[in-house]
Amino acid sequence: MSKEYAWDYTNAYEWMKRTPGNHDPLIVTVAINGGVQGKESNSALPETPSEIADSAYDAYNAGASVIHIHGRDPECLYKCTDDWRVYYEINKLVREKCPDIIINNTTGGDMNITMEARYRCLDAKPELASLNMGPEMVKFSMPPRQAPLPHPHDGIYYDSCTPYTYGILAKLATVMKEKGIKPEMEVYHPGQYWVSQELIKQGLIEPPYLFQFVMGYQTSSFPTPQNLIDLVRDMPNGSVFSTIGIGKYQWAMTTMGIILGGNVRVGLEDNLYMKRGQRIKNNAEAVEKIVRIARELGREIATPAQAREMLGVSPKPSVYPEKAADIHWPS
Repeated sequence: MSKEYAWDYTNAYEWMKRTPGNHDPLIVTVAINGGVQGKESNSALPETPSEIADSAYDAYNAGASVIHIHGRDPECLYKCTDDWRVYYEINKLVREKCPDIIINNTTGGDMNITMEARYRCLDAKPELASLNMGPEMVKFSMPPRQAPLPHPHDGIYYDSCTPYTYGILAKLATVMKEKGIKPEMEVYHPGQYWVSQELIKQGLIEPPYLFQFVMGYQTSSFPTPQNLIDLVRDMPNGSVFSTIGIGKYQWAMTTMGIILGGNVRVGLEDNLYMKRGQRIKNNAEAVEKIVRIARELGREIATPAQAREMLGVSPKPSVYPEKAADIHWPS
């Protein structure tokens, strides 16, 4: 990777030299489905492997160069799975449709996944994998899931905490390093830099350090320009970053990330609406919107090949030649 991609975002002279029109191409990640909400929240949200692959293909054609994937449980589609074969099936279908897109599997899962189960998707050969930098506390309700959708329910109330520790994160980072998977460090607030610094000191994270800032999520930093600037300011040297805005904050926070010179994530995992009262039609529509904003601001869109170079990911896309065991999916 050329060192020019990991520049000092807080250097006023460097920023002025790059703006307008001289910033690096924008890497667009699409978070295709998430691990909690499903078609009961937005009918366009993909759940099965074939639906995920089709949605990935449309987002890829719209300008996404990274796809972030949550595998769903075929026996209960509103839950994540801990079966690596499901992730493998998804990854294989995505690769067939999107020959060079960067495949990113979650280790976050959902609130029902055990800590030990979070390692299993790494056996499915992703190129990136999310790595949450600390405990995650949530409280929210999900709407009823009604027939004819498979696996209906009457609504779910969550009040939980995902108990990441230094040791758990070091083990996850170790497994990623052994398998040649680049960690995408999910930072929710600046205190989590203590964790990332520890992983870097242990040699478990290698440059360019990839940070993703989650703005507007419960117990994350408030989604304000100043808080995003502060997160960018505190990154270690040799870092690149991407910005997420949750829900109604998606477009403001991702636009701010573009202006600062970073990258962005959009998609139905993070936000279901284009604007108040108007649901997102599909993941491609969200990608099209952020691509349009970026080009208006003088940022070109990174191809998957450019994104691989910028992130320090292998220029040769992952391959999935074997066939995972057959799994029955509801129609």
